[in-house]
Amino acid sequence: MASSLLLPPPTASPLFSRSAFPTPTARFCFSPARCELTDAVNGKPRVPVLNDQTLPKYLQSRRLENAVNKNINNEIKIFSGTGNLMLSQEIAKYMGLNLGGIRIKRFADGEIYVQLQESVRGCDVYLVQPTCPPANENLMELLIMIDACRRASAKNITAVIPYFGYARADRKTQGRESISAKLVANLITEAGADRVLACDIHSGQSMGYFDIPVDHVYCQPVILDYLASKKICSGDLVVVSPDVGGVARARAFAKKLSDAPLAIVDKRRSGHNVAEVMNLIGDVKGKVAVMLDDMIDTAGTIAKGAELLHDVGAREVYACSTHAVFSPPAIERLSSGLFHEVIVTNTLPVSEENYFPQLTVLSVANLMGETIRRVHDDCSVSSIFQ
Repeated sequence: MASSLLLPPPTASPLFSRSAFPTPTARFCFSPARCELTDAVNGKPRVPVLNDQTLPKYLQSRRLENAVNKNINNEIKIFSGTGNLMLSQEIAKYMGLNLGGIRIKRFADGEIYVQLQESVRGCDVYLVQPTCPPANENLMELLIMIDACRRASAKNITAVIPYFGYARADRKTQGRESISAKLVANLITEAGADRVLACDIHSGQSMGYFDIPVDHVYCQPVILDYLASKKICSGDLVVVSPDVGGVARARAFAKKLSDAPLAIVDKRRSGHNVAEVMNLIGDVKGKVAVMLDDMIDTAGTIAKGAELLHDVGAREVYACSTHAVFSPPAIERLSSGLFHEVIVTNTLPVSEENYFPQLTVLSVANLMGETIRRVHDDCSVSSIFQ
């Protein structure tokens, strides 16, 4: 007698039963999904998520895996080029992070080699590299670092450029000139950067050359805090712009410096890195003059301006600048006794042989670290400078 295989009667499946498919006359009825809020992280609440009890087990495990991956993907990593390693370390220390491992070397013919020593897949990467001297090498190094991160599948790449070189070539003043600022902006964008963070760009219109977001960090608060500690009588202060192009910058600085009066040095430039002072607009007699510029290159402009200020009766002259390029013969001019104090920041590294008694170097690491944190957390950056 042939044996027969008895199968249990089919059971109704909640997913595939006939009742799961509505008839033309049936109505859809939805029950509200139960949600719960997770704890706030750094004061920022997370998006509500479904309660685990409302999901099948295989979806629960998948959601847990996605949550772990999401936390990894939101990781922030900071890498430094060879341009200003000390500043990068200070920024990382402020943010409670360690600099990411990166290998940078140069071949015998001068070619640059970059290799990341750790995974950046899905991470928000910040590359700190100013275009300080040698400008072309440091710029090329930044471009190769961006390319390495892009090919390593970084989620977002932000080029942190404390000193943005070529910004002075932002327009054509004569025929057949190049606009190098636009060219460099295109190179950084095409290399794969998603955002640029730069300090005190020489001219504001250079930000418009980028087709990606640009966060402009103003270093004036660092210098203002230091000057406030000098306890100079506000009635004795006068802010001096070394040229007509820096009037807007000097006016904003003077407004925050106890609304000090403003003076302007009129200069006529006969060539690159060569300046000739003509006259002074404003009164500085018997006052403490604070000369403000975005950079000091050869110090020709600011030194000639200081000579004029002393000639018209200024009591003391302070030189304040964000970027200490210090190309020869800047040190000789700045240390010649014209200035009571020269105040700069560490957006560019200042070598030991360029130090002189009147020089004061302020750190912008906390300011830049706070800016990076706000960019990463999608918070306002402009509120730092208000």
